[in-house]
Amino acid sequence: MIEQTRGEIEYYYDSHPTEEDLMGESWLHAELVHYLVEVLKWLFRDQQCAIYENFNFYQTRDEYEKPLAPDIAVIRGVAYGPVRSWRIGVHGPGPHVVFEVASEETWKRDLEEKPYRYAHMGVREYFAYDPNLPPVWRNQPYQLCGWQLDEEAGLMRKMVSGPDGRLWSQQLDSLLVPRGSKLCLYDRSWRVRPTRAEAEAEAKKAAIRLAEAEAEARKRAMRLAEAEAEKARRMAERLRSLGIDPDQLI
Repeated sequence: MIEQTRGEIEYYYDSHPTEEDLMGESWLHAELVHYLVEVLKWLFRDQQCAIYENFNFYQTRDEYEKPLAPDIAVIRGVAYGPVRSWRIGVHGPGPHVVFEVASEETWKRDLEEKPYRYAHMGVREYFAYDPNLPPVWRNQPYQLCGWQLDEEAGLMRKMVSGPDGRLWSQQLDSLLVPRGSKLCLYDRSWRVRPTRAEAEAEAKKAAIRLAEAEAEARKRAMRLAEAEAEKARRMAERLRSLGIDPDQLI
């Protein structure tokens, strides 16, 4: 848990809405953000990792600084804490990964302004995704765009998309693949990265399949034993018919 820092600043926009706050969000936007947060929480379940949704990040002591509030922020090596907002360098480092989900009102800033602003904040990877069909982006070949920080130059460099617009995230050790209104993460073996609920459901299915396989194996063993016993019985009857006591042959 993150302790409150002495002399914390009461930022104006922690208690007042920003322009983006007033825009609201569509159900499609909310569903995708919720899904990705659940996937990321399960991905980092065994590591210290703070994952925040629509959370204010500040860089200065200016109480009127306008924050950056990505739809999702992933800060590795830091435990999640109930802080009101995040001041970089005080509460911890800047996010390692941020996601923005595009809307008609925000897509231009997502693509043109935010790569620069996130680079200034020290974000290592920035992904912007347009789940809308038809897309709200203009002149973009794919629904997914990604940038990686060039630390020496202090700027974000756009990532080169693979087939179907997929991108590799070093920070998440995952392949990000557009799936219409959904953005899916895959591991190096092309297994989809699940949410906790999906992983537990699959584990239950696997346990049921194992139990069924073990029950079938026991049935086969029982049928084999019964067949062997029947074979032995018939052999004994044959011997007796020839005047031979099978018990004397043992």
